[in-house]
Amino acid sequence: MNDSVLILSIASAIVASTPILFAALGEIITNRSGVMNLGIEGMMLVGAVIGFWAGNTTGSLMVAIIVGGFGGVALSLVHAVLAVTLRVDQTVSGLSLVIVGSGFSSFIGTSGEPSLLSARNAVEVTPLFPSSMRDLPAVGPIVFGHDLIVYLGVVAVITATYVLNRTSVGLALRAVGEDPASADAAGISVTKMRYLATAIGGFGAGAGGAYLTVAIVGTWQNGLTAGIGWIAVALVILAGWRPWLALIGAFAFGGLNGLGFTLQLAQVNVPSDFLKMMPFIAAYLVVILVSASPNRARRLAAPAALAQPYSREAR
Repeated sequence: MNDSVLILSIASAIVASTPILFAALGEIITNRSGVMNLGIEGMMLVGAVIGFWAGNTTGSLMVAIIVGGFGGVALSLVHAVLAVTLRVDQTVSGLSLVIVGSGFSSFIGTSGEPSLLSARNAVEVTPLFPSSMRDLPAVGPIVFGHDLIVYLGVVAVITATYVLNRTSVGLALRAVGEDPASADAAGISVTKMRYLATAIGGFGAGAGGAYLTVAIVGTWQNGLTAGIGWIAVALVILAGWRPWLALIGAFAFGGLNGLGFTLQLAQVNVPSDFLKMMPFIAAYLVVILVSASPNRARRLAAPAALAQPYSREAR
């Protein structure tokens, strides 16, 4: 593999990692509050179809991301009502929303005449930095060759790390996820914090789905995410609920998702079905290796109250 292929492969992996990163960051925030959200895949699909519609309507990438994000928020609030208020089993609620999100996105995508299935992408994705910086040897395409949303992903990682560890809101959110009874006794509203965290998680998933369809794929297809939401869920566990590790993991999985592009540039023929399986095989193997590690308790330090409903009356 020559240098140009390697550079293009790294740049491609960074772009492919962006939707995974947004979804994983949102899931980290949600999980840290004690809410397990397995509906990420459905929320990404809803964000993808609504974001694609918004992008085609306005021609704006930022509008597509924001509208797609709020599409994810809408579905996440359904999960919050079921899991936080009604205290339904969070696993069942999340899995149900995958089905709902898949069906809803397919309905929206095929409705109307013409439908989004036949629509052309009206959003022009442009790099943030000028060509003089993008054309720098080696570092240009990797560091300066991306659109604004890619860099906002890195900003989101820094922001999430700071908020969770250095602010009163972040500490309150973590307290709710570790010991909701004590947090409640200290005057923190467990319900409000969990609703807020779940909504943030939904926005991350929806924004990730919108970026996938508008900036990467460029068209709407039913089932567009193809399991990326599940990769994000696995990534959160592998990252130990730490945003900066999620950034590294998202890049790795982004590289696996873009492996077909890399091999095509290197003129290596590999069955496409095998390439589609690679991210999931890798996630499965890494989960096994991490779980078998002697330090697994430290690495897989989930919030103590994760997936546990809280009732003040039962305190």
